[in-house]
Amino acid sequence: MITINSVWFSGNDICVKMSDGKVIQTAINLYPNLRKGTTEQINKYEIKGGGRWIHWEELDEDLSVEGFLQLH
Repeated sequence: MITINSVWFSGNDICVKMSDGKVIQTAINLYPNLRKGTTEQINKYEIKGGGRWIHWEELDEDLSVEGFLQLH
């Protein structure tokens, strides 16, 4: 199973490194709840479910491995 190893932000993009070494970069603007968030709120995320998704409590947003892999 592919999981999320790390998350970082570059400009207006969210970058995710997967356990298989693949890096996926996508626009934050694609996610309405993230788009509305401040930089501070966007940086307050947790990798949950053993690396299966990213969660933003304050922004009520969850992004999954499956969702990222469908983008690429």
